[in-house]
Amino acid sequence: MINYLINLFFPKVCDGCRVLLLQNETVFCTSCRHEMPLTQYHLHSKNEAVKKFYGKVDIQFASAFLYFNKKGMVQELIHNLKYKGHQEIGTVLGSWYAADLKELKLETPFEMVIPVPLHPKKFKERGYNQVTTFGKALAEGLKIPYNDTVLYRKKYSKTQSKKNLLGRSDNIGDIFDSVVTKENENKHFLIVDDVLTTGATLEACSRALLKIPGAKISIICMAMAHS
Repeated sequence: MINYLINLFFPKVCDGCRVLLLQNETVFCTSCRHEMPLTQYHLHSKNEAVKKFYGKVDIQFASAFLYFNKKGMVQELIHNLKYKGHQEIGTVLGSWYAADLKELKLETPFEMVIPVPLHPKKFKERGYNQVTTFGKALAEGLKIPYNDTVLYRKKYSKTQSKKNLLGRSDNIGDIFDSVVTKENENKHFLIVDDVLTTGATLEACSRALLKIPGAKISIICMAMAHS
């Protein structure tokens, strides 16, 4: 009865197109699920995500689940996740992509999922890290640990999306650091983030984790800006 009243006065709508969800639909309507701009990057070892890091930092693998276009469906999804608290979006996308990533034949399998961290001040402002649910769903699907304490942000910085391409790369190299312990040595870390643009933030995160002896790095993002 309570659930009926909640749905009556606060009907659930699709996070992609805002139409009312049917009883058997969750987060996205069936139409939006079929129209998701999937990159299929995980099927190609030399994909556009990997190319972002050529000659910059040593990574084992990189991919993004969806293409990100201005004013497109994925921008709406990321906005709802990041600024409106719709964290269930990350869970659904993470579970969906984990099913694909399980089929990968990597020389060294992923061993731990690491989210790009927020500074404590930014975390307090927003109340959550927008990549947490995505990362946890990936970890659960891949049956590996999720750890948000190995990598941390030392310096507070303004939102990257409000900066131009040059500004996103400036002074970002020293804002992250890692916890170097015996337990963390020789691990293949899978860093997760929301949108891959210039790659500067993820490069800085990778460099911080590579301070750990024997560390290997891979990167997965929910989406990648489509040029």
